Amino acid sequence: MALSREFFARSVHEVAPELIGATLLVDGVGGRIVEVEAYDQEDPASHAFGGRTERNASMFGPPGHAYVYRSYGIHWCLNLVCDAEGRAEAVLIRALEPTHGLDAMRARRGLDDPRTLCSGPGKLCQALAITREHDGVPLDAPPFELLAREATPEIARGRRIGLTKAVEPEWRYAERGSPFLSKPLR
Repeated sequence: MALSREFFARSVHEVAPELIGATLLVDGVGGRIVEVEAYDQEDPASHAFGGRTERNASMFGPPGHAYVYRSYGIHWCLNLVCDAEGRAEAVLIRALEPTHGLDAMRARRGLDDPRTLCSGPGKLCQALAITREHDGVPLDAPPFELLAREATPEIARGRRIGLTKAVEPEWRYAERGSPFLSKPLR
């Protein structure tokens, strides 16, 4: 069953763990979501913390749309916008278990091992050919396809990765034991 925009019209803290095990496809290429991080506008680590800008405008809604930004001027990162329009909350997709279009992912990444194709936000955007062109695009229409998980995996929580602010909250969610994570959970 496809995830609707209404699925995302809730707190990021409700949506984020429920995305573990869901399937994310872009033009038919992608896989099962195995790792995410939650960000809300009261969070000093969030792009929305300082208010709305041209760069982060998509994060302010509407829910069920993509927020894509460039990290360190190198890698694209995909976030799924949550909560009500005007309230900036989003789930960063950190890692996928590749299941669809592996040949396309291998060609885009120049790698063969499926464990390394989508094991980080920049890697998965490269593998799925996600760019700034996807910013603001609805998640329930092409090129995106988001399918609800068929079973609830065992989910682990931990601290988010690579932050210098708000490092304490355990707003990173991952499928316990998955070999496709960007980094192991502690």
